Amino acid sequence: MMRKIPNREYPYYKVPEVETIRELACFAKNEGSDKTVFYRGKDNEEPITYGEFYSMVESLGTFLLNKGLKNNQIAVLGEDSTEWCLAYFAIACSGNVIVPLDKGLSKEELYHSISFTECKAVFYSKNSEEFADYFKEKNPDLLYLCMDGIYDNVQEGKALIEKGDSSFADLVIDKNQLAAIVFTSGTSGTQKGVMLTHYNVMSDLVAAAKHVEQIHTMFFLPFHHTFVWTGFLSCFATLADGHVCSNMKRFTSDIKRFAPEGFELVPMAAELIHKNIFNSARRQGKEKKLKFGLKLSRFLMAIGIDKRRDIFKDVIEQFGGNLSTLVIGGAAMDPQIEKDLYYLGFNPAVGYGITECSPVVTTNRIHYFRFGSVGKPIPCCKVRIADPDEEGNGEIQVSGPNVMMGYYKDEEATKEVFDGEWFKTGDVGHFDKDGFLYITGRKKNLIVLSNGENISPEELEIKLSHIPYVKEVVVYEENNKIVAEFYLDEENDPKAKEKIDADVLAFNKSMPLSKNINKIKIRDIPFEKTTTMKIKRYLIKK
Repeated sequence: MMRKIPNREYPYYKVPEVETIRELACFAKNEGSDKTVFYRGKDNEEPITYGEFYSMVESLGTFLLNKGLKNNQIAVLGEDSTEWCLAYFAIACSGNVIVPLDKGLSKEELYHSISFTECKAVFYSKNSEEFADYFKEKNPDLLYLCMDGIYDNVQEGKALIEKGDSSFADLVIDKNQLAAIVFTSGTSGTQKGVMLTHYNVMSDLVAAAKHVEQIHTMFFLPFHHTFVWTGFLSCFATLADGHVCSNMKRFTSDIKRFAPEGFELVPMAAELIHKNIFNSARRQGKEKKLKFGLKLSRFLMAIGIDKRRDIFKDVIEQFGGNLSTLVIGGAAMDPQIEKDLYYLGFNPAVGYGITECSPVVTTNRIHYFRFGSVGKPIPCCKVRIADPDEEGNGEIQVSGPNVMMGYYKDEEATKEVFDGEWFKTGDVGHFDKDGFLYITGRKKNLIVLSNGENISPEELEIKLSHIPYVKEVVVYEENNKIVAEFYLDEENDPKAKEKIDADVLAFNKSMPLSKNINKIKIRDIPFEKTTTMKIKRYLIKK
């Protein structure tokens, strides 16, 4: 019989107090030289140890310095891969600045990012050759490096070291040195280049790794986003190993082959996992059994008995058999789905972050959490609620060493988001009596009615998404009316369009009059999203 660990605070995990990305790489080389960190090869059949990886970083860094690249911006464009991580470390550890690019953008938008940040070189994958060819036409003077040939560059750098080139070894990295310029995801239609120093990234990493233990993890979020950096950098702090899933086509085979213990994912991906579990049970005629198992799991957990993974062994086997931890962040999470995943045998560690804060601000811990919250502040930063209303909701503001230097070439925008030392996130939320943070919406998304009442669309969207056949929904204001625009799952429920009016009417009856949906719109295609699966809200009214 397994007892549930009490839901209360417990000691932080021990991690090295590193201040630069170079220090992190050196720590992993010295403490875990023979341990596996990543895999490479066509089928990820070849393990790479921390010692081997550092040697590659040193060689590639030497290659870059020999090409005259020092204190320069270097772009990286391509799908997730071990080679992407290698480029990341080599750029940062050679004193250069990484500019990660979103491969979901157009070639014009990508070239703007490269020229705006004054990049001197571009790493690109073979699948991104079309973009690279366009860049070369626009600026042939940049150094273009295909990541499919990155190990040839490593060998060139290794040969230079053997001939006595010590430029990489002699280089000193200051913790306040710029390490990355990261463009925000653009859900509002405007992108800004967030400047992060080595210490910004490392202070956040160290604090986050103290909150949530890093285990054998599979990564499949886009690497241009800082959320996933916390995961693969944490491997180096805890000497865990990670598997990079390059695309969703490989997801099913990779998960069975590598049997990870943890995932990092955005809420929409967690919701897809949840829906797939229930849809699979429905197709197999096991839905009643699944729902009974959930009731049994809740009952047993309420009396301190954890038999979740025994009850749902078949479900967990679908994910390789070892999956236990789901690190979730990037958008609002439906508390009901979070609870279901927990009682199915997974441990959702829901957190909150923003690129400007490197990015993690708060996390729930595996054994200290509150459903519906995004956890407590990680130990490197302070969080406050500015100008709270009668319910305690106000703008979330953050202070600490993880907060960015500012926006690249945009002093005015930088001044706008700071109140002294406090960064104004633009997100709205409140703390409970135990210090757990709850996000209630985004300041710029608030619907302000003619009577002055503020309505959070995110709150209504989460509730409306409980309608079984609703795939996606966005709520917004139009002519002082609250509009709900739906993308429905007509494949599994052909009568969805016929039922939606009655179900929204039932929803309205359960809500205060001010939060009633006044107009329904149905769309035939999914909402356009960023590569981190956030809906681009600014495109909807257009």
